[in-house]
Amino acid sequence: MQLIEYPDSATMMRALAERVAGELKAALSENQSASLAVPGGTTPGPMFDALSMADVDWANVNVLLTDERAVPADSDRSNEKLLKSRLLVGRAQAANFVRYIPDDEADMVAMQARVDALGALSVLVLGMGEDMHTASLFPGSPELETALSDDAPSILAVEAPGAPEPRFTLTAPILAKATKKHVLIKGEGKKQALTTALASTTEQAPIGVVLDTATVHWAP
Repeated sequence: MQLIEYPDSATMMRALAERVAGELKAALSENQSASLAVPGGTTPGPMFDALSMADVDWANVNVLLTDERAVPADSDRSNEKLLKSRLLVGRAQAANFVRYIPDDEADMVAMQARVDALGALSVLVLGMGEDMHTASLFPGSPELETALSDDAPSILAVEAPGAPEPRFTLTAPILAKATKKHVLIKGEGKKQALTTALASTTEQAPIGVVLDTATVHWAP
């Protein structure tokens, strides 16, 4: 794991956007297409703003969320809504959004196949909660054991503790196989959680599925 500490959040967001753009360009120089998986929530919004204007061949980039709530796309709780208003605009509007909110089991199977077809993710950006969850892999979740298993499907429906609706999440195998991995965190609480995660099992700290090979970006 590499830890990069920034003096402030704005500097971190700009730097990460530049790095992700560079990694996407490098991936596209070697392949016809690239993939980028990103988190929802409010934290990455400024990074999305900067990345959306990057000079990348977005038409050949597949963008997907690391997890999503089972809510309508226009809901204020929808990560898709955030993504379409902050990242998939400007130059990045040309990107291909890979959506995975299924309406029934058949759709779920089809979406798993679509994500599987992407192969190893080119670039992965994750967040982390102070409980050390990442994507929608939560400690104590009844589906966590399945999501962490080597043969987990690429997408899994899970229950998030205390949340009003189920979620869909990328699972450990696809997260761990990403070529470039970044974890974006802010504040002392999450920095302390990172220290705890490094000494914990993945069942206790699901973020551990990527930490060995990730770059962690932290700002106060």
